[in-house]
Amino acid sequence: MTSAIRLIPLDNAIKHHAHSYHQIVIGLEGHAEFEIEGLKGRIAPLSGCIVPANHTHHYTGVGANRQLIFDLPENVLALSGGHSALVHLFDAPRFFTLDDSLQAYLRFLVMEMEHPHSAPRELLATTFLGCLHARLATSSAFIKAPRFDISIIDRYIQSHLAQRLSVADLASLVCLSQAHFSDCFRQQTGLSPYQYILRQRLATARELLSFSRLPLSEVAARTGFSSQSALSHAVRRAFDRTPNQLRQASPIRRSGAMALV
Repeated sequence: MTSAIRLIPLDNAIKHHAHSYHQIVIGLEGHAEFEIEGLKGRIAPLSGCIVPANHTHHYTGVGANRQLIFDLPENVLALSGGHSALVHLFDAPRFFTLDDSLQAYLRFLVMEMEHPHSAPRELLATTFLGCLHARLATSSAFIKAPRFDISIIDRYIQSHLAQRLSVADLASLVCLSQAHFSDCFRQQTGLSPYQYILRQRLATARELLSFSRLPLSEVAARTGFSSQSALSHAVRRAFDRTPNQLRQASPIRRSGAMALV
């Protein structure tokens, strides 16, 4: 997949998804609202957000709106070779506001996109990313984050696994803002909070499937999945097996040992 730059309005209905490429959304007209793994913000004209690959995000346009969207796989020109440092823009989700110089470049970029003989879009994207990275690299999000006791997070997740968990819940445990916590957490674990929680949900679900005879609906409820279908989808994606296949391959099934209730 090559990079793409789009000028589109966002639907006023709330939608959510995740995708395998990085994304930057910048407001041109009107407003939009985003929630990226618990980090919420509003995009006004000449402000934007960074959505790292594989991060689930909810979004909606607010009334009439127009957004500039960059879709950026990691192997594109703008993020590889001599520009590989720019991939650090996507270490964590965040919101930002463009300064006067970047606002001027953005206006040029939009006019260039609408010109019949515009410059190559890869070049336009690379220049913009380089300027944005230079500005954000001096902010606190790129300063080495303090470490915290991850066991505090683990205990909280395990004791609340059946409930909805947000970044705000975890950030409050270590007295950090949501944005700062997300940055610190990714630096320390290599995962976003959402990915970390999902791994724990899946590990517990696999244990229950292997060592209990609980129905799938109960396994889903105990591990925080919204439904049996959501559990099955997540298990297949993570383990390349269905829940029933995991259960059939469990030591209990093979040995006839007593299962946990």
